[in-house]
Amino acid sequence: MSTYDELGAHVSTAGGIHRAPGRAGEIGAGVFQVFTKQPSRWADPILDTDVVTGFRAAVKRGGAWFTASHDSYLINLASPDPTLWRRSADCFRSELERGARLGLDAVVTHPGNATDGDADSGIERNAVAIAQALEAVPDGPQVLLELTAGAGTSVGGTFEELHGIIRRLPGPAAGRVGVCFDTCHAWVGGLDLADDFDGVWMRADDTFGAHRIDLFHLNDAKAAFGSRLDRHENIGEGTIGLEPFRRLMNANRFRRVPKVLETPKGNDGVTADRRNLAVLRGLRRR
Repeated sequence: MSTYDELGAHVSTAGGIHRAPGRAGEIGAGVFQVFTKQPSRWADPILDTDVVTGFRAAVKRGGAWFTASHDSYLINLASPDPTLWRRSADCFRSELERGARLGLDAVVTHPGNATDGDADSGIERNAVAIAQALEAVPDGPQVLLELTAGAGTSVGGTFEELHGIIRRLPGPAAGRVGVCFDTCHAWVGGLDLADDFDGVWMRADDTFGAHRIDLFHLNDAKAAFGSRLDRHENIGEGTIGLEPFRRLMNANRFRRVPKVLETPKGNDGVTADRRNLAVLRGLRRR
């Protein structure tokens, strides 16, 4: 693995988050993503000093140069329900606080669901919550808005909606917000990485600005193009196919942007991640 290898995976925190960097090392990853809490529970964990110290030391020892967390699946910063929105905003702030303690570079967030069908108001609520969290944690990690598959009432399934959140943020907050581009979500959401690869990035430049893409989730898709069905597949084994990944791995503008697998783990996650990472590395031009 070269010093600047930009590939990694979402890794388990079983047994304690301080074990995650070692698992990244097992798969030869220079970058990795984790959950800092159980993603389907509201309760926030208490990270004692020994755990935090152990995590930071393990990251340094393993040589990872980019670390991120993904926020809880329960968080819905687009919710029109004031009680759920407040709880989500508080939980999201806690995600940033834990990220700051652990020294993470970024927290990835799904923009949520505007369950009343009013996407514009959902976008506004996102911006308010993110701005509050960034103000409360001024020295914490970057926030990365994840492009979603765009199903139902979800927010963030288009570049325009991501841009809508960013442009509503006050200046200092906007400077700490970027985009996480998920290839499966993009594909099933109607962004044609196969036949209009360059056009996708032109559209990004024309909206939020492709320079704001600070993390990729590299996943093939089980579902058809434009289906809005979020089902991840191993690299090259789904409906996207290898060629878009080949082009992405050789795109100079994204060469230093971290790229994390969220592909199926099966019964042996280490072997599965190593296999997918080997496929991606094999696509690079020599």
